[in-house]
Amino acid sequence: MTNSTEDLMNANLLEVFGQRDPALRRAAIEHTYTEDVVFLDPDEVVEGYDALDAKAGKLLEGAPGFVFAPAGPVYVNHDMGYLAWNFGPEGQDPVVRGFDTCFISDGRIAKVYTVLLAE
Repeated sequence: MTNSTEDLMNANLLEVFGQRDPALRRAAIEHTYTEDVVFLDPDEVVEGYDALDAKAGKLLEGAPGFVFAPAGPVYVNHDMGYLAWNFGPEGQDPVVRGFDTCFISDGRIAKVYTVLLAE
């Protein structure tokens, strides 16, 4: 079954980077990404399920009470998806804003670029 780019982009944001339960996050990772997924942000580049899982877990652990929320629709251009997001305490103004650009291969995300926006 092929996932839509919109579904994959939302899963990346909410079911992986927004998921605090490690077992649910790992299941979402295996469903959403290729095994050799590459994640790139301003701080580092990580590759594979284990590294991506550790990245998401560390981010959430360092921001208790923070949640991710989409900041607009998913935009799609062939095998690429784009989704802006906000991150901060639930129900309050975001502390961080950014966007993800993902490249899709065989119905799963193969590469994720995360860009943080300056306030």
